[in-house]
Amino acid sequence: MTLVIDASVALKWFVDEDGSEQAARLLTGPDSLIAPDLVVAELCNAGWKAVRTGGMTEAQHDHATARVALAFDELVPLSPLAPRAVALSRLLDHPVYDCFYLALAEQRDARTVTADQRLIRRLRGTTWEPLALDLRRMTPGQ
Repeated sequence: MTLVIDASVALKWFVDEDGSEQAARLLTGPDSLIAPDLVVAELCNAGWKAVRTGGMTEAQHDHATARVALAFDELVPLSPLAPRAVALSRLLDHPVYDCFYLALAEQRDARTVTADQRLIRRLRGTTWEPLALDLRRMTPGQ
């Protein structure tokens, strides 16, 4: 199976926080891990915020920045995903950043793994709900 990993999950590969264990299992599992290349910028920004609040050291931030791309089997350019991401953003009334992950999941017949509860809530009851897997609810082998 192919899994689209968003930045909320990728950050957990580099910081020990709630959900880090589930996120780490994805790295050693059988699934192909992909993401829009936006994940690099989002992870760097989330890391910057974590450094500011004391949740991550500068060394961890530098390590995450240097290594995040290596965790993926493929990073997909944004341009081809943009039209669908924008459409999804309007349909869901949700930030376009998250919709790039959903657009990629649609395109590749994959599922987006996220720890973003706001996104999970937004998708609840919509036709796009099956596109997202809540990291908190994932079990080994799922």
